[in-house]
Amino acid sequence: MKKQEYDKKIILYALIPGLGQFKNGQKEKGAIFLTIFGLFCLESAFFGINALQELITLGSEPGIDNSMFLMVRGTLQLLITLIFVGFYVSQIRDAIKVNKNKTIGLPIATGFTGIKGSLATHGFPYLLTFPAYILMIFTIVLPVLVTLFMAFTNYDFNHIPPAALIDWIGIQNFKDMFFLSSYRSTFMAVFSWTLIWTLIASTLQIILGVFTATVAHQDWIKGKRIFGIIFLLPWAVPAFVTIMSFSNIFNDSAGAINVQIIPLLNKLLPFVDLSAINWMTDPFWTKVALIMIQGWLGFPYIYVLVTGILQSISDDLYEAATIDGASPLQKFNNITLPAILSVAAPTFVTQYTFNFNNFSIIYLFNEGGPGDVGGGAGNTDILISWIYKLTTNTTPQYGLASAVTLLISAIVIAVSLLVFKKTNAFKMD
Repeated sequence: MKKQEYDKKIILYALIPGLGQFKNGQKEKGAIFLTIFGLFCLESAFFGINALQELITLGSEPGIDNSMFLMVRGTLQLLITLIFVGFYVSQIRDAIKVNKNKTIGLPIATGFTGIKGSLATHGFPYLLTFPAYILMIFTIVLPVLVTLFMAFTNYDFNHIPPAALIDWIGIQNFKDMFFLSSYRSTFMAVFSWTLIWTLIASTLQIILGVFTATVAHQDWIKGKRIFGIIFLLPWAVPAFVTIMSFSNIFNDSAGAINVQIIPLLNKLLPFVDLSAINWMTDPFWTKVALIMIQGWLGFPYIYVLVTGILQSISDDLYEAATIDGASPLQKFNNITLPAILSVAAPTFVTQYTFNFNNFSIIYLFNEGGPGDVGGGAGNTDILISWIYKLTTNTTPQYGLASAVTLLISAIVIAVSLLVFKKTNAFKMD
C-alpha cells in the first residue's frame, strides 16, 4: 500500500500555531490556535520567563525574596509551559493529518460547525475530562512537583524564607539520609520498623477478615446477621475515637488491660502467672499493641469485601468437591481462596500501601514513642510520622523530609505496580 503523502511545506507553516490550519483552509480552527499561541506569548513575556528564572535562582535578596513563593510560581509556570508544548506538538500533528486527508481528496471540516462536529465525534470524551485534568494539575501535580523540588534544596531551620534564601544543593539530602551517621541510623531503624509494621499489621487484618467472612458464610452458622453486626462495629466507630480509646485501655498503670483483664486471667488460669505489661513505655509491647489495634480496625473492611465474593461462588463447586472427597481445607485452598484473590488482590495490595503510610494510629496511640532512635524519630515512628516530626519540631528539616517523602512514594509505587503485574490485577479479558 502506497504511503499517504502530504505537502512538506505544511510543517513550516505549522511551526507557528494556527498557520498550518489556515493553510489547510480551516480558518476558524487556525484563529483559535493562533489566539492560544498569542496568549501564551503574552503570559511568558509578562510573567513566565521571569518565573522560570526565579525558579532557577530562588531569589537573590534575603528578607525581600521568598524562595518558597518563587518555587511555587516557577513550578506553576513550568507546568503551563509543558501543557503548551503538548498543545504545540498536537497542532503540528493535526496540520499534517488534515493535509494528508486533503491530499487524497477527503472532505475537510471547516467553520465552527466543523469544529463542533469534530468535538462531538472524536473529542467528546476529552472535552468531558478536560476540567478534571486541569483540576488534577493544580491540586495533585503542582504540590507533588514542589515537594520533589524541595528534596533538592537546603530548606531547613537555617534557611526559612523570607528571612533567608533557599538554595539548590542537588542530591545532598539523599546522601545525608544514607551516609550521614546520625540520619542513616535513624532512617534504617524507622524504615525497618515500617516494613515490619506494614507486613504484619496488614497481613493480620486480611487473615482476620478472610477467616471471619469464611466462617460466617458456612451453612451451619446460626445468627449470621448478629455476627455481621458485631464484625462491623470496629468499622462503624470513627478510627481516631477507637485509637484514643485503646490508648487509654493500654495505659500501663490505669488501663483496663493491666488493671482488669490480666488479673482476671490470673484467676481463671492459676497455673499461668501473668504480670502487668508496659504497653506504653516498652517499645516492643507498644509495637505489639499497635499491630493488634490495626488488626481490629482493618479486618471489617476485608470481611465485607470477602463476604460479597463468597456469595458469588457457585455451590455446585463445593458439592462437586464434597463428592470427590475433598476436605474443608482443600475446598478452601482450591475453590474459596483462588476466588477471593482473583477479585480482591488489588484491594489487599492497597491495605499494605495504606498501612505503609498509616500516620493516624502511630501518632494518636503514643505519638511514635516511647523513647527515640535519634533524628527526632521515636521507637514506633514509621516513615510518614517521622516526616511529620521532621517538619514540626523546633529544628525543622523540610528538605530532608521531602527526600524521605520521595523515597516513600517510589517504594509504594514500585511495589504496587510489581504486585499488580504479578497478580494480573487489572488484566481485562
